[in-house]
Amino acid sequence: MQGLGDLNLSLILAAFGSAWGAGVAGLAAIGAWKKAYSLNKAAPFILVAFVGAPLSQTIYGMILRNAIKAAAIADPLSNILIGLFAGAGMGFSALWQGKNSAKACDALAETGQGFGNYIMVIGIIETVALFIMVFCLTALPKAA
Repeated sequence: MQGLGDLNLSLILAAFGSAWGAGVAGLAAIGAWKKAYSLNKAAPFILVAFVGAPLSQTIYGMILRNAIKAAAIADPLSNILIGLFAGAGMGFSALWQGKNSAKACDALAETGQGFGNYIMVIGIIETVALFIMVFCLTALPKAA
């Protein structure tokens, strides 16, 4: 039943979250740029950093997916459950990163200040996905 272990859930769910988070942040960046242009102000290009922040969770999901496939897990249901819950956690991390990035886009475009503070908050949310990946990697059995 190797096919059940190959569902790639950690990658798929993390990627869904990344797409959703980047989409939310992208909408905010476009709105902030539109407002800047309408006021004949310079549009801050740095907002792209906020839009791209949720994308890393897709990489974490892929790394975990590869480790799950290589692990010596006898029960295919365990593969599914690890991928499902870890992928969902990483996906939610990406979604919330995108929502916080959207607020950061708005705040930075309006005030021109606070980039370091905003990036720190986004980094803390990123840490959740890193913890999920690392904790799952260390819990997986090693292949013989």
